[in-house]
Amino acid sequence: MKNLLLATLLLFTFTTGCALKPTNKHDVFEERAQLPQEEAVHQRNSLEWWYFTGHLKDKVTGEVFGVEYVFFHFNISGKKDWQMVNFAITDPATQQFRYDYKLENLSDLLPSTLPLALSMEKQKQRWTLSGQEGIYRLQARMAAHEGMAIDLSTTPTKPILLHGGTGYEDYGGVAKAGYYSYPRLATTGTLEVNGKLHEVEGELWYDRQWNCNSVTNPNIGWDWFSLHLNEPREEIMAYHLYEKQTGRAIDGGSHFGPQGQNTHLAAEDFQLETTAWWTSPRSGNRYPARWRLQIPSQGYDLTIEPLVPDQELVLRLFTAVKLPYWEGMCRVTGTHHGQPVTGNSYVEITNRKEVKNKKAAPANTTAEATSPVSVPQGSSGK
Repeated sequence: MKNLLLATLLLFTFTTGCALKPTNKHDVFEERAQLPQEEAVHQRNSLEWWYFTGHLKDKVTGEVFGVEYVFFHFNISGKKDWQMVNFAITDPATQQFRYDYKLENLSDLLPSTLPLALSMEKQKQRWTLSGQEGIYRLQARMAAHEGMAIDLSTTPTKPILLHGGTGYEDYGGVAKAGYYSYPRLATTGTLEVNGKLHEVEGELWYDRQWNCNSVTNPNIGWDWFSLHLNEPREEIMAYHLYEKQTGRAIDGGSHFGPQGQNTHLAAEDFQLETTAWWTSPRSGNRYPARWRLQIPSQGYDLTIEPLVPDQELVLRLFTAVKLPYWEGMCRVTGTHHGQPVTGNSYVEITNRKEVKNKKAAPANTTAEATSPVSVPQGSSGK
């Protein structure tokens, strides 16, 4: 379950005054993900998403930007569909982070057809996702911030990564969700930042997940990592799910080799340590802000560090609901079998309020993160 954001939202919203309760009775479980049809909408699904994150660079200037673009679909009662879009752009050179989003109740059920043709409108701006099997078109312009837009096309350069070996990930018996990725999508197109148009290229990581309302517990926190390693050309997905009161942790992930070798990572296969923290001036949440990831069986000893400390989104979706979480672009440095290695990463951190995470390093032994690049601090948020 890459994103507990909407699962947490559903629990909070529909246990505080609304008679409707989320239902999982329409979720679809198979022994193995059935492709390509799993990419289509699962009608009346409890919670599913189509999720893109990655680093893109200007073809001429070499300027680097981060992009997050995701469509959520969920059905609370088994009767009416809801849809949500999140869209964010990070500019490390100016330390600027901008995002936009919308949640809406749909009048009709989304059709279960391919190719995908998902869309949403906000203040005359239309956000779309079309395509299938790694070949996609992403088009969006922020309504909340002028001059921020994407028009991107993707092509897969590596095969599908079936998490859990079957396309179903078992989260320590707490939940089981459909989950596969196209970990490397070659991406080209245009990215507009503050009204300036950039011809860009790079790679996006695409996550497809469904049956994701299994974890609707405000005591559950979630950290998720995707890594693109440059040489060797390998990918890593890792997650750290934990119960905040007891400190119980559920860790897992996948390692994807250069020829598409798929290795499941159990908790004992890697160590993830927080080495710095950042405190949000808006929410007051204290987020991990640098990590050491060690995977002895694959020879990796890596440091993951945000390119912009402040990549927090604070979503105000209902009158009484304000939901903060952190998701942003990070750099990767370290060693692979003792040799230097670099790469790119995206990290998501949810449900960090009042964390009692026994696995995290104590506060008095870790640094408070500051900007990793020497540029003026820009404003962020919506």
